Amino acid sequence: MASDSIARFRRFARAVTAEVGALDSSFLGRGRPLGAARVVNAIGAGRMDVAEIRAYLNLDSGLMSRLLRSLEDEGLVTTEPHPDDARRRVARLTEAGQREFSAYEGLSDARASALLERAPRAEELLRAMDLVALTLGRDRITIAESDPRGEAALSCLEAYYAELARRLETGFDVRLSCDPEAEAMVRPRGAFLLAMADGLPVGCVGLKGSGGPVAEVKRLWIDPAARGFGLARRLMHAVETAARELSVAVLRLDTNSALPEALALYRKTGWVAIDRFNDDPYPDHFFEKTL
Repeated sequence: MASDSIARFRRFARAVTAEVGALDSSFLGRGRPLGAARVVNAIGAGRMDVAEIRAYLNLDSGLMSRLLRSLEDEGLVTTEPHPDDARRRVARLTEAGQREFSAYEGLSDARASALLERAPRAEELLRAMDLVALTLGRDRITIAESDPRGEAALSCLEAYYAELARRLETGFDVRLSCDPEAEAMVRPRGAFLLAMADGLPVGCVGLKGSGGPVAEVKRLWIDPAARGFGLARRLMHAVETAARELSVAVLRLDTNSALPEALALYRKTGWVAIDRFNDDPYPDHFFEKTL
């Protein structure tokens, strides 16, 4: 069984290597290998600090220097000292570099579309890809405050509501829930936190505040592909930190018996069961935590 697992992993690695053209000397036919193309992509996507690019691509300093030098020789990239720290460098795309970035984006999108079109079970394939990408990149998942009205936040909330509708015996209609207004989840009243994996949202949690010493934790959700990595604990720790910064002394939350993993998390992390504190029709468990 173990040898079969190893063989399957290696088959997968060979297939991916061939599909993405990792060994091609001219990635996507643009005249340079994958490594140089990835540097162009990173800069075009907004990463300009050379140290940040190197960490993002997991490159050693020597290879990073050679790739930048080759892109400078092509007239695609310029580098200069960081305005705040002369020991650091900033990389920018030239006009020609921006055209190459756009060309790579179009070709990469077309390749992805072609693969999904020929896949007999495209959604199943995408779920598997999500799991692989998040497993490999779990240590690079970041958590930051975000606008709960933004596109990424709304996509998480919609996924959260859809999951509740599937898992709760009564279904779920957000119009009947004590859904917090966005203004209650932005400073100075509250906060909304997003977990991001390489530009895509994979989890969220909200802090609903009123400016007083008591606030509620709302809308904790983790993308199914990102579960099992301890991300829920990280989000709860981050929301508690935000609450302390806002001088909140007591946190409350509610949940439903249909979400046993949430119940287990709260009980393991110091939350205490209390009596019902709202008239929301969906929760049947209520918790409190003193900070």
